[in-house]
Amino acid sequence: EAWSETMRHELETRLAIDAYDSYGMSEMYGPGVAFECTEKHGLHIWEDCYLPEIIDPATGETLGPGEKGELVITSLSKEAMPMIRYRTGDITMFIEDECPCGRGLRIARIMGRSDDMLVIRGINVFPSQIEHVLLGIAEVGDQFMVYIDRVHHLDEMTIDVEMNRSAFSGELGDLVGLQKQIQQKLQEALTLRTTVRLVEPGSLPRFEGKAKRVIDRRGDL
Repeated sequence: EAWSETMRHELETRLAIDAYDSYGMSEMYGPGVAFECTEKHGLHIWEDCYLPEIIDPATGETLGPGEKGELVITSLSKEAMPMIRYRTGDITMFIEDECPCGRGLRIARIMGRSDDMLVIRGINVFPSQIEHVLLGIAEVGDQFMVYIDRVHHLDEMTIDVEMNRSAFSGELGDLVGLQKQIQQKLQEALTLRTTVRLVEPGSLPRFEGKAKRVIDRRGDL
């Protein structure tokens, strides 16, 4: 599952470890598909085992370096069940510049799933982008929910954000200031206006396994 740089930093700080990103899937046998080196800037593809491509998930058009799209993989050494142009559903891009470690082809950290991607007023948005912004704000907890509605023929995104218990003072002025701060940071990251609602700690639903962060209600109309 995709993670943010903020989440990595928190893991490293709390556990006193170096955390590295790795990428693989059950359809592709070991040694996995790609791993980070000590530079922690992109994942190196095992080029002797896999041939990667990046495509537009909607049209299937092949994309170039620096263009975000769906990762497609062809196995080069798998014999019993070869995979040819397997669509992973994962969104990433090729990194153009050479890694200081000297190794070859790199992809960016997985940004999300093609089926997780939200299109809001023509802008592509991933839940991991929202998580990255929220985890960087000390007063915010680690739970949020995104609601997408269509209001007067326009898409509107509302985000319920749990506050950190230590920051939940109940002072109206503090709440208004924090709300504006979150909305500003989200707009800078997403280039999209959002509505933020601050909620009490522990009030949002918890999930076993992968969290369901988005409720798209545009089809309910």
